[in-house]
Amino acid sequence: MSNLSPHESLTLATLGVVLLVLLVIGMFLAIGLFQSRSLVRREFGAYFLSPIAYVVLVVFLAVTGYLFSMALDKLTAAGPDGIESPMQKMYADKVFWMVFLFIPPLLTMRLFAEERGSGTLEVLMTAPLRDWQVVLSKYVACLAFYVALWLPTLAYLPVLIDLQKPTFHEVWTPYSILFLGGLGAVLLALLSALLRLGTGLRVVGLLLFLGGLACAINGGVLHYCRDDIHLVEMAAGIDPWPVVSSYLGLALSGAMLLALGLLVSSLVRSQLVAFLVALALSLVFLAAGFWRPDLDTGSLAYRVIYFLSVPLHFSQDFNRGLIDSRHVVLYASVALLCLFLTVRSLESRRWQ
Repeated sequence: MSNLSPHESLTLATLGVVLLVLLVIGMFLAIGLFQSRSLVRREFGAYFLSPIAYVVLVVFLAVTGYLFSMALDKLTAAGPDGIESPMQKMYADKVFWMVFLFIPPLLTMRLFAEERGSGTLEVLMTAPLRDWQVVLSKYVACLAFYVALWLPTLAYLPVLIDLQKPTFHEVWTPYSILFLGGLGAVLLALLSALLRLGTGLRVVGLLLFLGGLACAINGGVLHYCRDDIHLVEMAAGIDPWPVVSSYLGLALSGAMLLALGLLVSSLVRSQLVAFLVALALSLVFLAAGFWRPDLDTGSLAYRVIYFLSVPLHFSQDFNRGLIDSRHVVLYASVALLCLFLTVRSLESRRWQ
């Protein structure tokens, strides 16, 4: 710390305070989700009882499989038809954005609109849960199903990035020990979730999971950035960072659009109206995937369109392995604003 300038020391201290505040907020929200875990399980399980969810899953996997085959053709093509990164083909195609446009509204249209239309929302509001717990539970369940849609596409990655056979090393450094210890804590917490334990032990298991996850992430990043020899080393024929940044962008943009759809669903009674309104609002962020006006890149109109358009974020940043903090701030701020307004919507109904 003696080699740091006063400005760097202040920056590190501010970052530490921010991380501590975020950790406290995360633990508070995690405890609230634990108290409403039955609602999370109910909402997540409801997707597997709905035919719409299976239609979304089948269509989504069919489209991503088609784009995967096209990316393989481009990767093996010679001359001007070839591409450097498969992400440029898979997630910059108009077909993909056409399907992606419909996914969040279809997943969120029933969350509150169905409850309001059937009259069960009043019963749900009498449960011993706060409004923000109800909103967060439905949002987490919806987000978990959205993530489950993407899990089968991970099978494409070893082929897309030409992943070689992994090699394992015994490396014992503070970073690798922190990484392995965090993974062990996460596994122990997951095993404890399968047992019949009291509420106190359940909370301890939840805190163990969060702490282990934080240790595993920090230890893993530091281990692979600072240690010369790694626990697992895998060579890739194609730069893997565009894949990592693309999936991060898909997770963040999906979280934003799901929060937007959840807000719309809390305001209407009809699932069809919720779907159409959420679809129209999603076009504000996805229209550039189908229509890109010929504008001067230095004009104010282009800068506004670029700031809001998720497809442009992917074609110019995420698909190239770049993570622009402006995009992350946009996705996070819109998602948090929509969740806040959803909570206020429920509170206003309770007062009515």
